[in-house]
Amino acid sequence: MSFFNSIGRSMSRNPRAQKRSPTPTSATFPDMPPPPVPPSPASPVPSKPLYLCSPFVEAALVKGNFKTIVVLPKYVDIMEWVAVNVFDFYTNLNEFYGAISECCTQHSCPTMSAGPNLSYTWVNQDRKSVNLAAPTYIDYVMTWVQNLLDDENVFPTKSGHDFPQSFPSTIKHVYRQLLRVFAHIYHAHYPQILHLRSEPHFNSLFAHFLAFGREYELLDIRDVKGATNASVGVGLLWDKWREMGILEG
Repeated sequence: MSFFNSIGRSMSRNPRAQKRSPTPTSATFPDMPPPPVPPSPASPVPSKPLYLCSPFVEAALVKGNFKTIVVLPKYVDIMEWVAVNVFDFYTNLNEFYGAISECCTQHSCPTMSAGPNLSYTWVNQDRKSVNLAAPTYIDYVMTWVQNLLDDENVFPTKSGHDFPQSFPSTIKHVYRQLLRVFAHIYHAHYPQILHLRSEPHFNSLFAHFLAFGREYELLDIRDVKGATNASVGVGLLWDKWREMGILEG
């Protein structure tokens, strides 16, 4: 069933639990080396990212195809299902970022990058695209999503209150922004994820996020893979997981 074709259906739901973002916690990395110096033009071509290398690319808490855990359960309203899952993705991603946030600074991450040739820009209140350091960009994203989650007009929690007509388009925008946070962490902070020995958890969260987004038409594959001349690093991870049978096309 298409999420975008179901917005007009009436619904009655049990109220969800109060939504609150966890306070990010800071992790200490006493043995982490300083950020690597970018190679000079004469340096050898760098090897592929760690998250594409074995055994890290195979690390996961869930075995098999993630299609099985994103299918709409019987008797569950599709709007409620999407809302609850988006809340969970946000909450878990917020916790992961909180754990590595001390390594994501204005100095180490002066741009919101997701690949060697790709940096995302933020659209400000004047509808102008501006370059922001990654921690500032991510703070804007997480604050914006939290405000949406706390808005009863967007994410109603009381029985009998319907989701707005704009809910699908809002969720698609949320999904695009959360994808960018995932992409930056994989590109710039996967060593810290490995240091915490959390790669099975983080890979499973991201694979679940991708599978759910594709199942309910929330994710454009072009956002995952990027343009030819500015590819997103996690686009290769998407392809690898498809080859492994973890994700579907």
